[in-house]
Amino acid sequence: MKAYQIGKQDGLSSLKFVECEPPVVGRGEILVQPRFTCLNHRDLLMLRGNYGPRKDETRIPLSDGVGEVISLGEGVDGFAVGDRVIAPHFINWLDGDYSPAIFAADVGITVDGWLAERIKLPASVAIKLPDEVTDLQAAALAAAGTTVWHALVTFGKIKPGDLVLTLGTGGVSILALQIAKALGADVAITSSSDDKLEIARKLGADHIVNYCTAVDWPSALSELTGGRGADIIVETAGFATLGQSIAAAAPNGRIALIGGLAGQAGETPPNFFGIIGKNLLLKGITSGSRAMLSDLLDLVAKTGIIPVIDHVFTFDEAPEAYAYLDRGGHLGKIMISV
Repeated sequence: MKAYQIGKQDGLSSLKFVECEPPVVGRGEILVQPRFTCLNHRDLLMLRGNYGPRKDETRIPLSDGVGEVISLGEGVDGFAVGDRVIAPHFINWLDGDYSPAIFAADVGITVDGWLAERIKLPASVAIKLPDEVTDLQAAALAAAGTTVWHALVTFGKIKPGDLVLTLGTGGVSILALQIAKALGADVAITSSSDDKLEIARKLGADHIVNYCTAVDWPSALSELTGGRGADIIVETAGFATLGQSIAAAAPNGRIALIGGLAGQAGETPPNFFGIIGKNLLLKGITSGSRAMLSDLLDLVAKTGIIPVIDHVFTFDEAPEAYAYLDRGGHLGKIMISV
């Protein structure tokens, strides 16, 4: 089969196209022919050798995808050849609380991922797509979508009328905007691009703030909302912006720590008095479980959420897709058609 492997992990150029033997399904497994797969920021980090220990050079990358079942292993019930499926990338996290042990079976990282003509998955983790959900809707949900669901619903306890703040206009932030609106919340979003903010407004954002023209963006947001703080903050930028997120939070707010796109902060610690004075909750969010993805898929089927797709590359253009993500000018998700 045709596939890509991560190679020596010394930069984006280490991604290599290969012809290799397709995986063979065992008991309790299904063989899937991918249709679309989706890039995430950690895919860049892994190619650079910056995502934990170095991985097997033959690892097939990418954690998000949608495909068609083409073969069933012994003992598999509930699936048939031709079913369309997705799966969370932590294939051992079916439900319940997070455990670091889930990293032992992380699709595209510690087990082979979606950037190939075949992928095998445990049937226990796969989720059959309802007819109402298209391939492109589903392909973006496994990593970014379950991360957002974990942040907003499982941790954030979102309810109608809450104010959700999400930072930036990458795939996680735009999905957070769409999911929060579908759940009845108000949403504020930040970006350095007025053009992207206008797109976010058209997607339903109630408040938009350019953090370049409004350097003190928590104060700018406060003016827009009549002094109201954010009940839930999807903190994608990391420690470098945590102090500002604390300033923007409402009393009893929840800050979901998801990413580190803005790099490391300097020596100034976050505002611990703000954390205590506002009685804030801060939690690191590491994607989510099969149960979370299943609940999200139900919402997508019911409300018709269409994740924003910035660009769809062909399978042969996979290196260009990585480079496009690396440049950082995208809004929403970057897909590869397999």
